[in-house]
Amino acid sequence: MEYLKAITKEFILDLFKKTDGLLHGHFKLSSGFHSNIYLQCAKVLQFPEMNSLLSSMIARKFKDKKISLVIGPAIGGITLSYEVAKKLHCRSIFAERIIKNNKKTMTLRRGFEILKNEKVLVVEDVITTGGSVKEVMELVEKHEANIVGVASIVDRSNGKIKLHPNQASLIQIDTKTHDPKKCPLCKKKVPIDTPGSRFL
Repeated sequence: MEYLKAITKEFILDLFKKTDGLLHGHFKLSSGFHSNIYLQCAKVLQFPEMNSLLSSMIARKFKDKKISLVIGPAIGGITLSYEVAKKLHCRSIFAERIIKNNKKTMTLRRGFEILKNEKVLVVEDVITTGGSVKEVMELVEKHEANIVGVASIVDRSNGKIKLHPNQASLIQIDTKTHDPKKCPLCKKKVPIDTPGSRFL
């Protein structure tokens, strides 16, 4: 596992470029903000060897925490949660949004359980505002489990979003995001794409 120390931010960004996961254009992010850059982790994680590599890097950061469960939000956190859990030799589940009382709520389905007092790692592919991760954290806390850390492949806030004292990302980048009402790309009438999965 020592070779993981030599993997740089540039190496990871190159994975995104080689898989066409680094997109340029006009995008509506899952957070609702707009940006001219979108990192589509699914394009990278579709390759098992790349998923395994990135997940090993995350797992390495939490190897001494005695984690018994890794959880991520659907859809972005599903394959990442599974692979990180595989490296940590523990369970993996994912949370989903359902509409309840005309409100979208993060919940557990498919018979998944979070046990009281078990040690949980929350993972997500990309963190921008941290909205999805916060919802998952609230769900974990509702089940009286202990969140021992939060991890992501990409932190688009460049470290500005602090969700947990033990938070780690493989790369931090500072990309410009815009309020939809003040988006310069909207003013230029650049066609917009919505590649995220917050609506699921």
